[in-house]
Amino acid sequence: MSGQKTVTPSAESLAASITAAKTRGLPPVEQWNPPFCGDLDMRIARDGTWFYQGTPIGRPGLVKLFSSILKKEGADYFLVTPVEKVGITVEDAPFVAIDFEAQGSGRDQVLTFYTQVDDIAVASADLPLRVVRDPDTGEPSPYVRVRRNLEALIDRKSFYRLVELGEHHDDWFGLWSSGVFFRVIPSAELP
Repeated sequence: MSGQKTVTPSAESLAASITAAKTRGLPPVEQWNPPFCGDLDMRIARDGTWFYQGTPIGRPGLVKLFSSILKKEGADYFLVTPVEKVGITVEDAPFVAIDFEAQGSGRDQVLTFYTQVDDIAVASADLPLRVVRDPDTGEPSPYVRVRRNLEALIDRKSFYRLVELGEHHDDWFGLWSSGVFFRVIPSAELP
C-alpha cells in the first residue's frame, strides 16, 4: 500500500461510522465496495495489539468494533464501511487465538478456538488450520482461519497444548478437527 495518501480521520469518527453501519452480528463487509480513501495510521502487531498513530488502542470494545469491519483483499488489509475504505498495516495475522477447547478424540475430535476479540472458530474444512515453518529456523507459526479470509495466529501456549493432542496419519503428524486431518510436520522429521 505504499505510495498511497495517508488519511487523518480520528479513531472516534471511524468508530462512529462503524456503529452507524453495524447491524446485529458481523457487518457484511464482503458486500461493501466503497471508494478507497487512503491509508490510516493503524497497525496490528504480531501479538494482536492494535495501534493508532503509534499508540496502543487500550479500549477492548473499540478494538473489537474495528475488527468487525476488517477486510482482506489479496495481501492488503482494510477497514471498510458502506461509505469508506482505508488501508491498515497487519504485521502477521490480524487476530490471535488465545485459547481453545478440544472435544472428543481422534477423527471425532473438534477443536474450537477463541481470539482476543471474542471470535470463535471451529477448525474444519471451511476454517482450516495451517502451520508455516520459518525457512531458517524451522520454527512453526500455526494459524486458524477465523472468518472470511482472516486468520488468527495460534499463541504459543495453545500450540503446545495442541501438539499434545496430535496424531500420526498418512506419514504426517497433525491434528484432527471436524473430521479433517490438518498436517503439522512430516512424521519422519520428528525425533
